[in-house]
Amino acid sequence: MENIRHVGLVVSDLEKALEFYQDLLGLHIQGETDESGNFISKMLSSENVKLKTIKLSANDNSTRLELLKISNPEITTVKGTSLLNLGYTHISLTVKNLDELYIKLKNSNIKFNSPPTISPNGSLKVVFCKDFEGNFLELIEEI
Repeated sequence: MENIRHVGLVVSDLEKALEFYQDLLGLHIQGETDESGNFISKMLSSENVKLKTIKLSANDNSTRLELLKISNPEITTVKGTSLLNLGYTHISLTVKNLDELYIKLKNSNIKFNSPPTISPNGSLKVVFCKDFEGNFLELIEEI
């Protein structure tokens, strides 16, 4: 394996997703695509798929988050979210000033598991929160 290319996150509302990931967390739009037709339908094992993708990244263009809005077929299933479920549980983001970001997000009614906490070895400040759809994010500041 060479690297982890991106994380795909299906969202119900792209505007709300951008308010959270772009406006609050500071990720930058790197591109946007609309897909439909045979290829994407085959890849997603469904017929007549229509998909909009917005690619986001940090300043250094490294790790990329893809926000996916599927307009056909209509998405009606809501997953249960828990940090203790099997499978993918969260996205981890490295941030510069966690205390400042924590206050900014709290003032925007983002829910946290706890206040930022120093790791046992003293090298990280860590906190978990949920985005607007209940997906867990781990925010980490290297100290």
